[in-house]
Amino acid sequence: MDLLSRLLSLIPVTGRLELRCLFGAPWKIDQAVSGVREIPYHVLLSGHAVLEDVNGPPEPLSAGDIILFPLGNAHFIHDGSGETAGPETSRPKASLIVYENEGTGEKADFLCGRFLLGAVPDRLLRDHLPGRLVVHSALPERGTDVEAPARSVARTRLKRLIELMHEEANDPGPGSEMFVNHLSAALFALTLRFATEGAQPPHGLLALSRRPRLQPAIAAMFETPGEPWTLDQLSALCHMSRATFIRQFQEAIGRSAADVLTEVRMTIAGRMLLDSEKPVAGIGESVGYQSMAAFQRVFKRHIGVSPARWRASGGNLQQG
Repeated sequence: MDLLSRLLSLIPVTGRLELRCLFGAPWKIDQAVSGVREIPYHVLLSGHAVLEDVNGPPEPLSAGDIILFPLGNAHFIHDGSGETAGPETSRPKASLIVYENEGTGEKADFLCGRFLLGAVPDRLLRDHLPGRLVVHSALPERGTDVEAPARSVARTRLKRLIELMHEEANDPGPGSEMFVNHLSAALFALTLRFATEGAQPPHGLLALSRRPRLQPAIAAMFETPGEPWTLDQLSALCHMSRATFIRQFQEAIGRSAADVLTEVRMTIAGRMLLDSEKPVAGIGESVGYQSMAAFQRVFKRHIGVSPARWRASGGNLQQG
């Protein structure tokens, strides 16, 4: 199983397409901080825009761009004119709310929604993605003459998925709401795949997908988290010296292999606490902790609450 599939099997993600914004300049989209377990997204179907948030300088957007906010940060998208946006009107259309204005400038057409993370520890996903992720699906990256085949295939599929979402949102039929939400969930996975296959994949766990020599260690962490893995053992799986393994891991994601192993173990344990009635001590042992006290200490430090409280809450607690 590839790394992205491993992540999505541990942390299920569903999607919800909620808004379509049909604006003429001047206009703005001003979104507050998202709720727990929500990742807002926007797809610019046509037109141009400017994105502003705390994660970096203003970024120009063009048709085909997909914008995700893995940390749920507040953000501001506008037409870039600097003029005051006029009032908007809204109307329902099938499962969507369509927002429009009376602006007479350049038109922009957005699909907006949320990705919803399952009630499992999600730091393994959130902490390894940038605060904002902008993916340009319409055109090959600037300065590239020939696009890699895998990148080209992912781009084509992503464009087709967006077109299908657009068609269903614009001309809904029976079952459209569920269909579009399933497409929205697929958009999350395909967007991350597309990002990892770019010239500069996101700096984080997904960047390891571009490091085939490190894959045996990652596979071992996910498949046998209960083993008492050491750096010497993990580096041996990758046929590297200990020093080379440590350096390549740190270069790829900016974290140590030991830290990632702990994150994988706590994510698996958090899901097991919710999906089974196995005793807490048994779950701790299954992810590599022979001592109940040690497992509780690491789980609370990583998740923010004790294993027992996490289980009692059904996972509906904000993680630390």
